Amino acid sequence: MSLRINDTAPDFTADTTEGKISFHDWIGDGYAVLFSHPKDFTPVCTTELGYMAGIAPEFTKRGAKIIGISVDPVESHHKWKADIQTATGQSVAYPMIGDQNLTVAKLYDMLPADISGTSEGRTPADNATVRSVFIIGPDKRIKLILTYPMTTGRNFDEILRALDSIQLTAKHQVATPAQWKQGQDVIVTGAVSDEDAEKRFGGFKRVLPYLRLTPQPKD
Repeated sequence: MSLRINDTAPDFTADTTEGKISFHDWIGDGYAVLFSHPKDFTPVCTTELGYMAGIAPEFTKRGAKIIGISVDPVESHHKWKADIQTATGQSVAYPMIGDQNLTVAKLYDMLPADISGTSEGRTPADNATVRSVFIIGPDKRIKLILTYPMTTGRNFDEILRALDSIQLTAKHQVATPAQWKQGQDVIVTGAVSDEDAEKRFGGFKRVLPYLRLTPQPKD
């Protein structure tokens, strides 16, 4: 199964460091960020989990839950937490899914469905493609997919920026240009006529026949 943006995020039940969850129920009425790791006690992932713990309040402000997943048992995750705190000074308080049977990794198309066995004996290189980030909306549909190589640490500030764009454009008929940040001008989508744009946004600047800019709408 190949997952694409706007597909329904596969539901699953799994053990986590915070107890058993049913994923869709756990998401509830807000957004969720699911980010995956190929193995516990790997250096790049250790820094990522710590950084995410440090900026977790920013996701909470935006009504988004965060959850990690690694293809190792929950018991291993609990031990890994101590290393994460030592390395980054951050305590991981969000749940981490134990995926020792590779169920979720295969469900989310991060490993081939025909792989057999468990995480036992598998190396990070065997699981190199379990390095994806998924942003999932309140409708349980996938809004963003990013996949990184094992040697490149993820930029979670960018994921936060993308979440801001996703939430803004879901509420207003706008899009965000390259390098957009909160408070900057946005693009009026083609679905909005010039007349409607004047009414909705109080005006716009036409840069090209198909590119209209307007100040970011206020919530």
